[in-house]
Amino acid sequence: MSDPVHSSRDPHASGSHFQPSLSVVLIIVVLFVGATFLMVRATSPSTGATTTNSTLASGSTTTTSPHAPLAKSKVRVQVANSTLTAGLAAHYTQILTTQDWDVLPAGNATAIPATIVYFNPGFRNDALEIASTIKVSASSVKPLNGAVPIAGSPTDDVIVVLGPNSAIG
Repeated sequence: MSDPVHSSRDPHASGSHFQPSLSVVLIIVVLFVGATFLMVRATSPSTGATTTNSTLASGSTTTTSPHAPLAKSKVRVQVANSTLTAGLAAHYTQILTTQDWDVLPAGNATAIPATIVYFNPGFRNDALEIASTIKVSASSVKPLNGAVPIAGSPTDDVIVVLGPNSAIG
């Protein structure tokens, strides 16, 4: 019996390799990038406030600062638009990005009467600085206290929900 002869055009020729279509490769890449983004966002390091007391051999006690100042680039900031003004969150996201804050992509939130700058424990000073930058009063800065003003944001350090008083014009 003789071996069958395969042409180079035969998809089942000996030694041929499966090559997925370009669309399959693109879908795999998109899924990988999306999964990576979700993992990075979900596993960001905790930067909450901690206080450490230590007793020295001499019997005196030292206390460390409740929140060592972080560089702006280490403070995660989320900006969301709660108005009908298109591009409002993107505008303020760009302003904060140029000042080296770690700003996540702009989002949307349910309507509120005025801008609120929320902060997680240890990030009050950062929230006050951001409020000053976007020209809202310090009275607009509030602790997050478990609230979820934007889906998926409770672990962000500072959350800015833009109201009508932050409209650009």
